[in-house]
Amino acid sequence: MCLPDARAPTRGAPTKIRKPAGARRAVPLSHSMPEIKYKKEHIVTSVVAVIIDDDERVLLTRRNVSPFKGMWVMPGGKIDLGEPILKALHREVMEEVGLEVEIGELVDVFEHLTPGEENDHFIILYYRCRPLSCEISHNHAEVAEARWVPRDELVDYPLPDGTRFILGKLFPFHRRHDDR
Repeated sequence: MCLPDARAPTRGAPTKIRKPAGARRAVPLSHSMPEIKYKKEHIVTSVVAVIIDDDERVLLTRRNVSPFKGMWVMPGGKIDLGEPILKALHREVMEEVGLEVEIGELVDVFEHLTPGEENDHFIILYYRCRPLSCEISHNHAEVAEARWVPRDELVDYPLPDGTRFILGKLFPFHRRHDDR
């Protein structure tokens, strides 16, 4: 705890702070942590649509591009600088699978942190969505395949940790066979 110095002027001048007796000098975090390299020098913020239809099927896409190439994920992507979050979510869903959705509540926030020069540090916002139609027209450049998956079949798909975590929150019995 820092206390104002009683000798410091109180009007118009900044308050001088003195340390209590026995206080240690703070060590900057950068001195105590090893330097970790990432592809970008900033955190990438993304949005993902957890699209669930009236039959409790989830829309999954198998990615053609990194990150998570070849794995099944939900539609989403990076938020552009200055772009409102929900507008980014609508744009990403339309770009990847050609769907209009009604955006519901924020399910959760997930941090994907994988050091390495080919990786990024992601903060991912997952929103539950309802499709306004179920006709998928996926973007072949980004998505190899898109399909509606019944909730009891989700365990059969290779999913990244973030996708598995979010689906586990929405469908508590959803577990990988090797998680038992």
